[in-house]
Amino acid sequence: MELSIECRKRSDAEKPKALRREGLMPAVLYGHQGNESVSLVINAKEADTVVRKASINNTLINLNVPDMPWQGQALLREVQTHPWKNEIYHISFFSIAAQDSVQVVVPVHYVGIPYGVSQEGGTLDVLVNELAINCAPGAIPEVVEVDVSSLKVGQNLHISDLTLPAGVTAAAETDQTVANVLAPRKVEGDGGATAAVATPGEA
Repeated sequence: MELSIECRKRSDAEKPKALRREGLMPAVLYGHQGNESVSLVINAKEADTVVRKASINNTLINLNVPDMPWQGQALLREVQTHPWKNEIYHISFFSIAAQDSVQVVVPVHYVGIPYGVSQEGGTLDVLVNELAINCAPGAIPEVVEVDVSSLKVGQNLHISDLTLPAGVTAAAETDQTVANVLAPRKVEGDGGATAAVATPGEA
């Protein structure tokens, strides 16, 4: 997904409340020049569209600030919303142009049916749906695929077990469990029949 948006620099005299009344939104860009940041103004409707289509710390956005001038790719870093109106009132961008490596969050896609589910009657217990990773700005994967087909009942899959794309490393603790297969247990049903159900505590 490729998104583009145009901003302009915001002067100290422009107050956020006044901007919002005019259909504009304050924003900030980090990382474009070392530790410096620059205050921006963006069209509120365009900002809302970008936020709906992008994912925080994942989607690259083509950001254009003609009056600086500056143009480059940036990550949507933070979205602040009004506490009770549920309206966006400030967003932050992080430039990746000068970065050798960036930390992003990508979705985890589980592939296959675990052996412990198909053959042993267990249940797949997914603990991690998103993974924080470090990689080059131009090598951000859309998803991290995890093959769970070999998992048996009682087995765990940790971050250290994942096969990540070349140049990608996990930012989280590698001993963190991402998925396991829960064992079934039998309980008495009507008329003395038994049924298998998952036991969360037996992972």
